[in-house]
Amino acid sequence: MTRNPTTKPRGRHRKHRLYAWRGNLKDVAARSTHPFMDYVEQYLQWRRMTGASERSVQAHDDALAAFVDWCEVRGVREPRELTRAVLETYQRTLFLMRKADGEPLSIRTQLLRLMGVRGWCAWLSRERVIEHNAAADLVLPSAPKSLPKSVPSVGQIARLMAQPDLSEVTGVRDRAMLEVLYSTGMRRMELCNLSLADVDLEQGTVWIRRGKGKRDRFIPLGARAGEWVGRYLDEVRPRLMVRADDWSLFLTDYGEAYQPSRLATLVRRYMRLAGLMQGACHALRHACATHMLENGADIRFIQALLGHAELSTTQIYTHVAIGKLKAIHATTHPTRQGPVDRREGITLLLAELEREAREEVDEADGGL
Repeated sequence: MTRNPTTKPRGRHRKHRLYAWRGNLKDVAARSTHPFMDYVEQYLQWRRMTGASERSVQAHDDALAAFVDWCEVRGVREPRELTRAVLETYQRTLFLMRKADGEPLSIRTQLLRLMGVRGWCAWLSRERVIEHNAAADLVLPSAPKSLPKSVPSVGQIARLMAQPDLSEVTGVRDRAMLEVLYSTGMRRMELCNLSLADVDLEQGTVWIRRGKGKRDRFIPLGARAGEWVGRYLDEVRPRLMVRADDWSLFLTDYGEAYQPSRLATLVRRYMRLAGLMQGACHALRHACATHMLENGADIRFIQALLGHAELSTTQIYTHVAIGKLKAIHATTHPTRQGPVDRREGITLLLAELEREAREEVDEADGGL
């Protein structure tokens, strides 16, 4: 089996970021004896019980671990000490903190840390551990809304697709993964979670199970991407498979399901080889959406493809039949065969919206 030098044996090692106060701690074990830790564990368990994703639970765990470390250094050990003044001091600490390279923490990182603390304090108040939730009074920083720094062009995507060495077993697999990411616009976690049963090559569809926000969606898979997935399944996956009961679609050199970080590293490497110095998996998601929009696809169809729950700041969400979504994908995605016929796409959109309007009227009449 050919081993890709960019991949490493699987193993999830929790990364503890360096903070300014860390140097004052005797060791991380001090956190386990802190009185707050029992409450933290109960809170995390409550989030799991109420349906939070493990990724969300882990984010809150990381945020609260940093906060407990900070509290340990400052002698804050009782829930009643979580006053507005203490929490605002912590917020100011995050704002003034500098990383090893001298750069400040990003607004997004600060926000994630504070949201973890605020969620925990709300739970403490709910459980009557504290009388007043001082965290509710915090004014959180606003996350900046910005467009992607760069969206690869169709030509750059073509260069990217040419990077995997197809004479190698892993090259065919890598090309298939790149094609799927670009064809569907799915997130890296969603690709890692794909199973054999989720892809129907005959119908040209993919079933995304429990995507972001735990929403399922049924989306089209372009013909070109389908061909590469088929080749991977026929020629490569049997050679990578270690366990017969592993149903993961894409396997690493070691026969294991991909982890998002490993997938991102692989995609980033190919992008650099193609001369694209920014982005990784999400750049392909942006490219998919941007190129289809440029070719005339309606934004609501893009929204359904990407699995977004909102359109801009409104609560509009159009559920799209897979047949219509496949038709729009086939006429607007750059990997289609033949030129774009925008009139056909507009006709499909109008027909679909008209059908949905009729269904809404029928449902309303039935409810009278």
